Amino acid sequence: MLQIRDLIWGLLFIGCAASIQVQIIPTQGEISVGESKFFLCEVVGDAKDIDWYAPSGEKILPNRPDIFVSRTDETTSSLTIYHANVDSAGIYKCVAKNGNKEAQATVQVKIFQKITFESAPSPQEFNEGDDADIVCDVVSSPPPAIFWKHKGAKIEPLKDVRFRIMSNGHLQIRGIKKTDEGMYNCEARVMARGEIDFRMMKVIVNVLPTIRARQADVNATADIGSSALLACDADGFPDNNVVLETGDKYSLNEDGSELVIKDVKKVDEGDYTCIAKNKAGEKTEEVSLNVFVQPKITYWKNQTASEFDEEVTLTCEASGDPTPVISWSFGNRVFTEGEQSLDRNVVVRSHARVSSLTLKNVQFTYAGQYLCTASNSIGQDTKPIYLEVRYAPKILGEVTAYTWEGNPANITCEVEAHPGASLVWFRDGLQLPSANTTNMRIYNTPTISYLEITPDSQNDFGSYNCTATNVMGSESKEFLLIPADVPSSPQIQQVEPFSSTAVVEFEEPDSMGGVPIIKYIVEWRLLGEEWTGREFEAEDGEPITIMGLKPESTYEVKMSAINGKGKGESSLLTVFKTEPVREPTAPKLEVKAQKGGNSFKVNWIKQDDGGSPIMHYLIRYKAKHVSEWKPEIRIPQGSEYVLLNGLEWNTEYDVYVVAENQQGKSKPGTLSFKTAVQPTTIPDATGGGSGLGTGAIVGILIVVFFLLLVGVDVTCYFLNKCGLLMCIAVNFCGKAGPGAKTKDLEEGKAAFTKDESKEPIVEVRTEEENTPNQGGGGPTEPNETTPLTEPEPAAADPPSTAVDLLPSAAANSVSEGFSTAQSSPASESTALTASASSPAKAAPAKPPPQNSPAAPSGSPKVNPQPDVGPLVDLSDTPNAPPSSSQAAPVSQPVSAPPAKADGPQSTCGSAKAPDSSQGQDLQVAGPTEDAPNAPCTDSSTRQNEYEHFHCICVLLLNLWR
Repeated sequence: MLQIRDLIWGLLFIGCAASIQVQIIPTQGEISVGESKFFLCEVVGDAKDIDWYAPSGEKILPNRPDIFVSRTDETTSSLTIYHANVDSAGIYKCVAKNGNKEAQATVQVKIFQKITFESAPSPQEFNEGDDADIVCDVVSSPPPAIFWKHKGAKIEPLKDVRFRIMSNGHLQIRGIKKTDEGMYNCEARVMARGEIDFRMMKVIVNVLPTIRARQADVNATADIGSSALLACDADGFPDNNVVLETGDKYSLNEDGSELVIKDVKKVDEGDYTCIAKNKAGEKTEEVSLNVFVQPKITYWKNQTASEFDEEVTLTCEASGDPTPVISWSFGNRVFTEGEQSLDRNVVVRSHARVSSLTLKNVQFTYAGQYLCTASNSIGQDTKPIYLEVRYAPKILGEVTAYTWEGNPANITCEVEAHPGASLVWFRDGLQLPSANTTNMRIYNTPTISYLEITPDSQNDFGSYNCTATNVMGSESKEFLLIPADVPSSPQIQQVEPFSSTAVVEFEEPDSMGGVPIIKYIVEWRLLGEEWTGREFEAEDGEPITIMGLKPESTYEVKMSAINGKGKGESSLLTVFKTEPVREPTAPKLEVKAQKGGNSFKVNWIKQDDGGSPIMHYLIRYKAKHVSEWKPEIRIPQGSEYVLLNGLEWNTEYDVYVVAENQQGKSKPGTLSFKTAVQPTTIPDATGGGSGLGTGAIVGILIVVFFLLLVGVDVTCYFLNKCGLLMCIAVNFCGKAGPGAKTKDLEEGKAAFTKDESKEPIVEVRTEEENTPNQGGGGPTEPNETTPLTEPEPAAADPPSTAVDLLPSAAANSVSEGFSTAQSSPASESTALTASASSPAKAAPAKPPPQNSPAAPSGSPKVNPQPDVGPLVDLSDTPNAPPSSSQAAPVSQPVSAPPAKADGPQSTCGSAKAPDSSQGQDLQVAGPTEDAPNAPCTDSSTRQNEYEHFHCICVLLLNLWR
């Protein structure tokens, strides 16, 4: 058509070369409301201007939002109408001008209303039997014709008077039925335009409910604790509410369709009414409950028969209501009433409550357990009945055995018999073993007899008889002991050579010699040189690889087989030539998952090295879903595996391993594997993101256990003078062990403080020894101990302060403060001083500063530690109440344990009564004449203990930091 049109226009152009021709395509146009359309104005001849004019006669200017004009080339201009409306209709004109030449053409544009569904709801719902009015409101210009379809078929009211298409296009169905439910197609057509459109609407028909019982009669047992289920199912639309008339002992499920009767009794028997309701009405149904008795087998008896008896009958009797059906089973076989086996040897007969199973032509295989099962609609009962079949012995097993002189062999005589049979061995009519058969032994089990023979000569080979006997009969069988021979030669099929290895494929020997092949011997050599051999374990004809060959060399190879008898003949020689030096062959890979699931161990088995030592292995791997490989891993020679850790969970991986020698790289050995699914993390008890790990839990338990051990050890240190702390004190702190536990210690309380760094500080309030200007006495060496005393009660005494002792050149002093709780209202204090000599050398001690109950300011250094914490009673025994005139004695003298010769020594000097200068604040308890005989006082023991404890605390603190 385009060619004809072009030809016409060409002729017109030739005939009218001086004129201008205009044509609009299409020549007329129909546009639906809201649609868009364009028209082309084609000009034949030279046209300077091409303009479009609206139906109103005005020129259409560019860039209008509803009508767009554009000139595509010198001879064509387009008019586009966007989203047409009724005002867009009319005659449009295209005018072409060139000087005084002008031509024009027109096109009439009609605007029409497409088919529009104003109301076609879906679904539309009606009750069964109603006159249904299915709504479908459609508008168009001109008005459409309405057609209706149901289930793909056109509705024709003339054929079914129940259907009527109304003037407004609705479909009326008089007396609508459930079968009328479904999808309806409302189709509108405008014949003048050939336009068609449709809507699918779902029509729902509500139906009066119906109800039915799942079981009109329900059986239940009268046993205590059993229950019965009554159930009703309702139909109709919409869903029904099922109501059952219930009492106190009944329960319903969620939708009310099932009624459970608990603890069924005989009185529960009767009719139950089930009611189904919906908005259209209700229906009822009755269910009958019948209460019966569960089956029970009341008679069964085991039977005994002999093989080849004509028949044996097993009987089973059962009770129950309704009458139970009795069936039989033996292993996987089930026998029912009237059934016979294919060989007609098994027959089942039943009458009323009794059933019998008859077995004809009894065989020993009939023996065993038969199950009698009685069942009815409410249950079943099963009892086993055992049939014992007595039969003569039957000897089984291989009749031949192979061995050689000097090698023991077992001939096995296995017997099946009931009752058990006795087994006897014979040879040449003589029972074994005999006086002349020292090389034979017999071992018996209940069903097997072993005859062990160690042949001394060829006379021991031959026939042996096994005879089994019981009360039912006997059976004999001949067994043969045959001399074993060496195997025949294997046959080499082919040799596959490599550079330094060769794979030998072979066929097993035709004759094994009567006993299994143990090993194969493979021998090879370079032409004209000595043979090299190696034994290989026999592995069911698997190829054998020989190694250590020279590249590009010609070899001869042969092989032979070995069994218990000895080595067989060698095979024919096979000649092969190894490959030149080259790259290795690909390693064989094996993969094994490690503990955790996302770690794998990749092993490789070294193959031929190509005649040149392997320098290293190259490993790469990647997940299958990614394209890039992980960085290459280089493993030195001699390695046999690599561990791949931290892999993604539930992911397939590819891995390859390449062996490289001086000649190059092998082909990669490849393998694929898949990691496990990630284990689910158990949330912690507080609902947090994750629970404590195993390591954290173990750490907490270790810390708790350690603290318990420390507590026990501290207790042992103070109470029993033993434990780890005691060992640390003696060996690391340079302290002598504390003396034996004293009696009647004075009650005291030690104040413990803690600084900001939480380091435990033990502070002691001490009474200093005499200085050179006290009492006119000369310088004195500090004693190991100072008697613990109590000052007389004095209301004017101020509270004592805690001070630190100045360290001496010979020893470090650890001070502890004590305060005794007395009945007196005035505060009382005691002082204790302890010092230890250095184990290295004894230097003269510096005179310590004075310390008195009312010490002058500046005399002692005030302890800079924080305030003293609560007082803790560390005494061993309660303190006796002090006398009003003088202090109570501290304790009786106790001998201190001897110190090590090379360790710190602890020596107590003579106890002297304080002079007038010292006695102002202190009083010595006890007679002074006994003091020189006391090697150590209780106060020194107590002081040593606290010195040790302070040293241990500092040591533990440093370890903690």
